[in-house]
This record gives sequence, C-alpha cells and structure tokens, in this order.
Amino acid sequence: MDGTLAAIFLVASLTDMTLNDCPTGCLAQDQATSRLSFQLAKTEFQDEVIGNEAYIGYDFAKSYGPFQPTIGVSVTDDGAYWIGAGAKWTSANFLSGPVFVEATLMPGYFSKGKGPDIGGNVHFRSSLGIGYEFDNGATILASYDHRSNADTKPLNPGLETIAIRYAIPF
Repeated sequence: MDGTLAAIFLVASLTDMTLNDCPTGCLAQDQATSRLSFQLAKTEFQDEVIGNEAYIGYDFAKSYGPFQPTIGVSVTDDGAYWIGAGAKWTSANFLSGPVFVEATLMPGYFSKGKGPDIGGNVHFRSSLGIGYEFDNGATILASYDHRSNADTKPLNPGLETIAIRYAIPF
C-alpha cells in the first residue's frame, strides 16, 4: 500500500474546506461532537492476516474548518503498539443523512513488539471508512487503514488493519 489513503484524506478534506469553510474562514474554529471510540481490527502484513488489534480513540469537541483533532492508541495481540494524534475529516457537508464517509491522517509512534519490522518508530496512520450515525449521536464505522513510515526509512513494508469501530458522544 502506498500513500493512497493519505491522498484521499487530503483531496477530500481540502476540497470540502474550499467549498464550505473558506467563505467564512478556511480554518476557523468551530464546535464539533467529541466522541470516545472503541475499535477492533484484523492486522495485515504483506496481504496476510497476522493478528488482532484493539484501538481506543478520542475526537475533540472542536474543529478547524473540516479538520477535527483526534488522538488514538492501539495494541496488537503480538505486543505491537501505536500512539498518535492527527486530524479527522467527516463528510458532513457532502452527504446528508446518517451515512457518512470518514478519513484520518495521524502521525505517531510505533513499537513492533513481536510483530514484523515495518521500518522505524515514526509511522503515519491513514484510514478511510464508511459509517452510520444513530439518533443519539453514537456512530459505527467500517474502515481500512494503512500505517507506514512514508519512506523516511529504507525499510517500509507498511501494516494494514480492517476494523469495526463504535464511538459514543460526550
């Protein structure tokens, strides 16, 4: 996997910002729904499922244009962990109704544990998912993500997850 998910995040979020936020301030701060999320995933390395991952995330109660700050931490059953912070874009202005598309880009620290060596400790996690928002503000999302060091190291095979996430509003 290359930087396709990161490119989708940038194109979608910057297009949204240009069309919907720039008339009143491209990166103007606004209120957003804060959420605590719980995610379970299968981890893949070189197109082979190698284990499971649990992830906990928090979305802050503000946004800057279309970007909502988010943080997360994950651990796999082989002892690898990742912790990072970044931005989330949600299709609030593109789709109406409870179905939404979401993309994230989060740099972070990765420790391989007993898992495969994916090249260094600084890794960028990008994801793309489709979700549903319930009447109470909770969401459920199916996503695919990729993390890699973005070719900052000679070794860069990357690691992927296929996940289901449930988030509750605060």
